[in-house]
Amino acid sequence: MKKSTSYFLQVRPKVPARLARLEELANNLWYGWDRSTRRLFARLHPGLWKATGHSPKAFLKRVDEQLLLDAAEDQVFIGNFNRVLADYDTYHDHRLPSGGADWLGPDDLIAYFCAEFGLHESFPIYSGGLGILAGDHCKAASDLRLPFAGVGLLYRQGYFHQNIDGEGNQIASNTDSNFDDLPVSPALRPDGSEAYTQIELPGSVVHIKIWQARVGHITLYLLDTDLDSNIARDRDITHRLYGGDTAMRIEQEIVLGIGGVRALQALGLKPTVWHINEGHAAFMMLERVRQKTSAEGFYFETALEAVAANTIFTTHTPVPAGHDHFSEGMIQHYFEHYYAELKLNHARFMMLGRTGSSPDFNMTALALRGSRFHNGVSRIHGSVSSEICREMWPEIEPAENPMTYVTNGVHAPTFLATEWIEVLERYLGSEWNARMNDLKLWEGVDDIPDHVFWSVHQTLKVKMLNAVSERITAQHFRNRGSEAHLDRLLKYVNPENPNILTVGFARRFATYKRATMLFSNLDWLREILHNPDRPVVFIFAGKAHPADIPGQDLIRHITHISKMTEFTGKILLVEGYDLALSRKLVSGVDVWLNNPLYPLEASGTSGMKAGMNGCINLSVLDGWWGESYDGRNGWAIKPVSETLSEDIRTREETRTLYELLQDQVVPSYYAYGKMGFSPAWVKMAKRSMASIIPRFNSKRMVSEYLAKCYLPASRQHVLYTQNEYENSHLLADWKLRIKAAWSEVSLNRTQLPVAQINYGDRLYFEVAVNLNRLTPVDVVVEILLGYNTKNDQLVSVRHYRFESTDRINESGEHVFVTELQPEQCGNLEYRIRVYPFHELLTHPFELGMMRWL
Repeated sequence: MKKSTSYFLQVRPKVPARLARLEELANNLWYGWDRSTRRLFARLHPGLWKATGHSPKAFLKRVDEQLLLDAAEDQVFIGNFNRVLADYDTYHDHRLPSGGADWLGPDDLIAYFCAEFGLHESFPIYSGGLGILAGDHCKAASDLRLPFAGVGLLYRQGYFHQNIDGEGNQIASNTDSNFDDLPVSPALRPDGSEAYTQIELPGSVVHIKIWQARVGHITLYLLDTDLDSNIARDRDITHRLYGGDTAMRIEQEIVLGIGGVRALQALGLKPTVWHINEGHAAFMMLERVRQKTSAEGFYFETALEAVAANTIFTTHTPVPAGHDHFSEGMIQHYFEHYYAELKLNHARFMMLGRTGSSPDFNMTALALRGSRFHNGVSRIHGSVSSEICREMWPEIEPAENPMTYVTNGVHAPTFLATEWIEVLERYLGSEWNARMNDLKLWEGVDDIPDHVFWSVHQTLKVKMLNAVSERITAQHFRNRGSEAHLDRLLKYVNPENPNILTVGFARRFATYKRATMLFSNLDWLREILHNPDRPVVFIFAGKAHPADIPGQDLIRHITHISKMTEFTGKILLVEGYDLALSRKLVSGVDVWLNNPLYPLEASGTSGMKAGMNGCINLSVLDGWWGESYDGRNGWAIKPVSETLSEDIRTREETRTLYELLQDQVVPSYYAYGKMGFSPAWVKMAKRSMASIIPRFNSKRMVSEYLAKCYLPASRQHVLYTQNEYENSHLLADWKLRIKAAWSEVSLNRTQLPVAQINYGDRLYFEVAVNLNRLTPVDVVVEILLGYNTKNDQLVSVRHYRFESTDRINESGEHVFVTELQPEQCGNLEYRIRVYPFHELLTHPFELGMMRWL
């Protein structure tokens, strides 16, 4: 008998007129941080809400129409609906005063490029920390009402779904998203037609459709090559996040960088500030330069100055694998046609991406050469990046080169639990959100009664334990585990008994994050975990990249330890780490553990999320924790000297971890007072919240970008483009002249040094400078006076400039003099230097040139 053919039909419900704006709410990622909006959909059908991955748009396509009709007549639902709409309309009211947009000009627009954006789990175009940070950046830009547009790729497949089998093997699977289920719509040109653009790859023209997603006040534009007009390989470019081989990676980055510039032009948008978040989008700079050299007739050097002057580059990792690089042959294959339009030959083009002795084209190098604002993402990472990138400014000490830092922050409305928001409004006032960066305001956390504070934490912990138990149960039964063993697994994550110290470790399983450091001495660990009066449970979660075998080995090792009889139920590994699980863990665990190998943690933001929810950090003093830890808001593992081997460092830092757990963390948690909790613990948890929220939120972060990068870049844009780019031409010519002469520039002293003076006496200095055809106005000669340190660095430095005498000595050297009166006493040291300087420079040392006496 012939088998019947199945045909599929989707019947979409009609949303009642009274609830029509549900569709508006579903199409603005404001729901990604407004829990009331998400609860509104969940109330209609909790099971369907979960089944659709918390996606309002997918939910509205599948919900039974009768439920909508009933909701339209339900006064309770309508009341909640109206309150959500009131909040939504208030947030989007353009008549409200802005939080920073008024600092910029009326024509300013910030374009923010990133390869991934993590806005909500229903919009899976992110993999991890970089994407979540980009999502939080967009949300904060919306909160501050900045003129801001994000640019990324619209992937059919975001990061993979993770299952973990009974042996700890990570099973990665991918599913295609239906764009009709995502909060996106086709972007439109000014004339109302759907917007497209195109790029050229060897042998084909790639057509790109431009989509848009609303994120509160701002718009995120996403590029899609999966079009019928493209050949199969080109359709596949934007199919999977970080998918495919090296050729696919460079093609994705060409689409993002070059296609992103052209997409904004197709939409009629004219950014005045350009920000690339990591080096993936650095080809954007080449496209902007190309347009000026080919269409406007600029020399390459002039075009580069005009482009770099208003470009910001943020680097996110000190790990070499995090910096993309491509072979010379691959660059030749993809960009040979670009050379003539840039007015460059092959060798000069390759120099844009060269580092050291490597023949490869490095995207970080291109990003640094094509921008004038550069930053790491924490104070420590800024210093590390200055050292890593020192060859870009070879004659400048890393401490003075143009690399700076803006410490990351997280979006508090997204990650701060609703229960805490209600408490903060009660004890700090309804204006706490507007005054989030006010350190004085947060002293009021101490006024929250201890029993109220603890009660909220325990409520969130129960929710977290429920979520973990649910996932562990599904994971266990899928791996054909028994019910009897499940009881053992869940013994210490029982929502009915939240009084067990729970430690969370959840992040990407990369080797430098040392997820298995806890298991270095199992005998000592048993001793810590097996006190019947003071039990401890560790919850692990995270994904390893499918190509990262050592990272997957970490997952297998954790699984192996968790299956040992003495650790059953006390070491748990939860699969499928995503934003939804993250929100539960960071608000529900008691301690957040982080033990990376110093200084490889650029920033780390999960600990910020935990800390702002009253969890306590136990972390290596790396990344953000190095500038947050104050001795009262958590525990710190001081890094061992980097001169030692990694094995020795890990062994010594593991000992510190065990000592802290055994001597401080566990005793403090179980030092119950009369109220049934530890007063000392609550005191530290309050300090964690009060010290972290005002300093490590994304509103502070984006405000800092505004002050340090966006506003100066906007001013430079005006300065470099006025009078038909007069200053761009001027500076480019000046730099060429400096570079041609600098190799012969030198300093000579014309007088014997004075070794001792009395306080109040004045000193006269005279030096001669061989300027090699340069003029005195092309340089700054200065003396640095301060105290020397053991590492040969000057501290408490005073800078004194020399003045040109307009005299030239018999050797043809220009004479410079200065007179100064030291303001310090003691054994001082001074050094004299000369460097090129022009008032149009964005950073005084951007040329990387300096000569010392």
